[in-house]
Amino acid sequence: MRTRLTELLKIQYPIVQGGMQWVGRAELASAVSNAGGLGVLTALTQPTPEALGEEIDRCRRMTSRPFGVNLTVLPTSNPPRYDEYLDVILGRDVPVLETAGSELGAVIARAKAHGTTVIHKCTSVRHALSAQRQGVDAVSIDGFEAAGHPGEDDIGAFVLIRAAARKLDVPILASGGVADGAGMAAALVLGADGVNMGTRFCATREAPLHPNIKQALLAASERDTTLIFRTLRNTGRVLRNTVSEAVVALERRPQGAAFPELQPLVAGARGRAALESGAVDDGLVWASQSIGLIDDVPTCAELIERMVSECRSAILKCADVMNREVQQ
Repeated sequence: MRTRLTELLKIQYPIVQGGMQWVGRAELASAVSNAGGLGVLTALTQPTPEALGEEIDRCRRMTSRPFGVNLTVLPTSNPPRYDEYLDVILGRDVPVLETAGSELGAVIARAKAHGTTVIHKCTSVRHALSAQRQGVDAVSIDGFEAAGHPGEDDIGAFVLIRAAARKLDVPILASGGVADGAGMAAALVLGADGVNMGTRFCATREAPLHPNIKQALLAASERDTTLIFRTLRNTGRVLRNTVSEAVVALERRPQGAAFPELQPLVAGARGRAALESGAVDDGLVWASQSIGLIDDVPTCAELIERMVSECRSAILKCADVMNREVQQ
């Protein structure tokens, strides 16, 4: 499959594994890359820039194919050493940098000056156009179905992908709600050059998650996610569980909830512990509405090959319908 994205990233299939906190490690990233997609390490999963360097080296020992690193920059009172994380990424000559967050002009400029390919995650066309002006090579456009932070506009991928394709010149990755080849075919028809998947790759054998978490994703339907942080205008989509329901309940109070009240429930360390222990109700589990389309735990290679086959079949089926109509 050749698209602008496969040419840009030098990969076999236009499938990218999104950067995911606690999940984007060498085991998963290398498996996706070895299967023909682009695996992505998550920089801030590692406790220090030095640890990220070791993880990049470990990933290189596990794959000879291209992979990327996600660096998410968010305004916080005690920010990580973002510049040092970027130093490590560029110093290790990682070919692809996936950026997310705000105030990334300096990060993008440094990466581009180094010759690194930059993919920026956006939740709106206006933000994607801004990223394009800053010189990114591609944009990952996140629909409202997506896990993580899908923005505040509440625009589903079906409209958002098409709107982005009509206005952007750089390649587009469709993100949010894609879990199979039919979804990839739809994204390509809408004008995307590939797909970005997070939740679907969580339910693979190589994903560094407890089996109980993977089984919870399989058991859930498309109705089993919920939105947190709505009142803080930092909307996040997560699996519906005891913790996320408690967060929503606090936010729905007449007086709402300040972040310090929510912090004990949503702390990253608590979420990581739940993912590793398999205690599904003990912390946040980030998940997209694509959980309604997940019903097995294949290897990354099995998943990607199946998706490509399904995608081709879906496109050929549409072509056959059109040909039969013309013949009539």
